Formats: sequence, C-alpha cells, structure tokens
Amino acid sequence: MRQKSVRYRKQQELIKDVTGPMPLADGLAKVKTMAAVAVDRSYKNGKKRKRAPQTVELVAHLGIDAKHADQAVRGSLSLPKGIGKSKRVIAFCGPDLAEAAKAAGAIEVGAEELVQKIVDGWMDFDVAVAHPQLMGKVGKLGRVLGPQGKMPSPKSGTVTPDVAQAVREYAAGKVEYRNDGGGNVHLPVGKTDFAVEDLQANVEAVLRELTRVRPSSAKGVYLKRVCVTATHTPSVTLQVG
Repeated sequence: MRQKSVRYRKQQELIKDVTGPMPLADGLAKVKTMAAVAVDRSYKNGKKRKRAPQTVELVAHLGIDAKHADQAVRGSLSLPKGIGKSKRVIAFCGPDLAEAAKAAGAIEVGAEELVQKIVDGWMDFDVAVAHPQLMGKVGKLGRVLGPQGKMPSPKSGTVTPDVAQAVREYAAGKVEYRNDGGGNVHLPVGKTDFAVEDLQANVEAVLRELTRVRPSSAKGVYLKRVCVTATHTPSVTLQVG
C-alpha cells in the first residue's frame, strides 16, 4: 500500500475531529488551512520553492442513474468570483466572425484548416467553440475531442451563433460540467488564495445550478453528498439542504 506523505498526514491531523458534514464556510476554511500546510522543500542552492495556489474543486454525488440519458446532467456556468484562471479558447467559424472571435480572446480561429490542424495532432487548447454552420465539418473531430471533453456542444453553450460572446465567457473562466458514470459532477470553484467568502459565493452558485438542472425523472435525494478539496489536500464533506 502506498505510504501517505508527511504533508498529507499533517493535513489529516487538522480534520481528525471532524465527524460529519461541515457548514459551507467552515468546510472551505478548513480546506484553505490544510492547503497552507507546508513541508520544508528547498532548491539545492537553499532558496525556498515558491508554492502556487492550489485549485479548489467541488464534487457532488447526485441521486441520478447515469445509465439513463434522460437523467444526464450537463451544462456550463460563469461563477460570480471566477476560478482564478483564464482558458485557451479556439473558435470554429467563418471569415466574417474571425476578427471578432480573435478580439474576444480566441487563440486560434478557422474552419477546415483548424479542423485539419487538430486532426494532425494539435491539442494545445482548453475549450473549443463553434458556429452551428461549422458543425458539419467539426463533427469529424468527435472521436478526438469527445474523450477529452473538448467537443463543442449546444448543451454546454459551445455551439452558438454568437461565437465572440462564447469565446469571451470561456476565456474568462466559464466552466463546463457533466456527470460521470457514477453520477458525480466535478467542478473547479476557485483557488486557495481566494477569500472564504468568494469561494462560498462560487460554491453556492454551483449548487443552485445543479438544483436548477435536476432531471425530472430523478427520484429521491438529489444532492446526496457534496465535498470540497484542494489539489493536494484531503476532502471535506459539506452540509447541504
């Protein structure tokens, strides 16, 4: 069995007395405290290594049957406090929209030539936005982009006539979400250097969104369990409902 790191064991000490779900603000504060636990690591010249803020992620276990298409949960939203990171966005559109898409922040814009560039192996982007008229050409990328969650889709708002607006939103940190095979939804909600109040505002926005898109066919308890964690910390379960 893999041995836990010194840092992880120190972090677990901070939550050893936690016996159940925590109030939202307290849980987020606990994650920030755990993320601040440091192990003395220096370069060979003795200089301290700079620690970058960790990503705070929310994981919601939903009362859905992921095997049924009518219970799929998928969409996108802009968080009120952002996620502390900009995204690299490309746009599939015609020449008439190319300049506006570039001005909005797209790193690459094009049609057939951009499709071919991806077919040839280029994948240095986070989000792909497409005009509906281009989906006939972009559709051939489904096997490449689909498994990576980068395939444009109307449900996520990445297939739209207003390409420039979509590029602008995703470049600023708009996030997509979709349930996995176990009925879980994973979403970044900020960085560990965010104030607790800002993280709380983002988490509350996510919970409202997940409640809004609850499938009508989902029965029983919907938000079964909600946890937050940072990149290098244990998770904390939150009180919901």
